[in-house]
Amino acid sequence: QVQLVESGGGSVQTGGSLRLSCAASGSIFGINTMGWYRQAPGKERELVATIGRRGSTNYADSVKGRFTISRDNAKNTVYLQMNSLKPEDAAVYYCNARQSLLSTYEYWGQGTQVTVSS
Repeated sequence: QVQLVESGGGSVQTGGSLRLSCAASGSIFGINTMGWYRQAPGKERELVATIGRRGSTNYADSVKGRFTISRDNAKNTVYLQMNSLKPEDAAVYYCNARQSLLSTYEYWGQGTQVTVSS
């Protein structure tokens, strides 16, 4: 089992910045892709950004140029730097990790709230 613990959510004004962190613990061997997803009220959960173990990244079009995902493999931690926040970025942000062993497993954090006021 892998546990993911997020931190760094909060409330900011439009144009502000936040940095989310997600630390993985437990049976972390085999974790490759880590990422962030978000879910706003009444909407489906959507991809924000992912990062491979070697640093390859993928971003949703809506956050390109504003958000940066990074990871520290030594600390088993993934980060999401969010700049130029917009009201439409407000959501619960979830950390995600995928683990490849004999099978592939997927884990989710508990979520952290991001609120952006105009």
